[in-house]
Amino acid sequence: MSSTAAQSRSTAGMSNHEARMWREVVTPEGATIRLRLADASERAGALFIDAAIMLLALIIGSFAILILGVGGGNSSWMNVAGAIWYLFFFVLRAFYFTIFEMGRRAATPGKRIMKLRVVAREGRQLTANAVFARNVMRELEVFLPFNVLMAGPGSDGLSAVMTICLVLWLGVFVLLPFFNKDKLRAGDIVAGTWVVKDPKLELGADISQKGKGQSNRFPFTEGQLATYGEHELQVLEEVLRRSTHEIREAVAERIRNRIGWDKAPDETDQEFLEAFYRALRQTLETRMLFGNRKKDKHDKS
Repeated sequence: MSSTAAQSRSTAGMSNHEARMWREVVTPEGATIRLRLADASERAGALFIDAAIMLLALIIGSFAILILGVGGGNSSWMNVAGAIWYLFFFVLRAFYFTIFEMGRRAATPGKRIMKLRVVAREGRQLTANAVFARNVMRELEVFLPFNVLMAGPGSDGLSAVMTICLVLWLGVFVLLPFFNKDKLRAGDIVAGTWVVKDPKLELGADISQKGKGQSNRFPFTEGQLATYGEHELQVLEEVLRRSTHEIREAVAERIRNRIGWDKAPDETDQEFLEAFYRALRQTLETRMLFGNRKKDKHDKS
């Protein structure tokens, strides 16, 4: 089946808006994976939840720092407490998103609740550099102009023109995801990332049931099956469902080389891939029952 035909079948019955939210990426293994972009309302919901969590953390931290300042009993301690508060606020807003998105799920608590995650647009492993870049941009997009506006007019004050410029700056960046087809904020554009609906481990029963009687012929070891994770399993399913013979041959060879498997004289690539798929799926589902998920081959858990 061609990728165009597969895409047409998979988007059948969808509204035009929903169909436009799907994107295809080609993985390093040569397989095409389809992902559904998060829409602007889902991203806004996730941001609202994260902002509420950050606000709660800021309130608790501020209360603890206030107690520290009052407990010192003099103005010097209050000054120290003030400096600690500013440092705490900076660390909270600068590293909250980065730390969570560098984790296994590539998602903040807000994104996890909304079932979203960050992925690299070219289909490769999401890197720390990309996560750092997209979140540094958030400081320029939102936090810096917002902080200046919240400071309000002081002795020097904000001119009316400066205030208008800052409001326009905030408006452009906050509304940017509503006005581009990939729902990207500036940080996504710079980092080469998408925010997508987190793909569940929903794998085809028809593939997993095929050829069960041949399982003794492919006695994969635990070490061999621990080489890959859920991402590679989804890639392998796409390979088995939709790829050409040449791609299946290349993927089978790549897996054999990585796990150290010697091809038998009468072994076909299709049989090998189906057997490895079944064994890997069973292993990962068993891990999930005990709350121990393996996201991809880079996940060492």
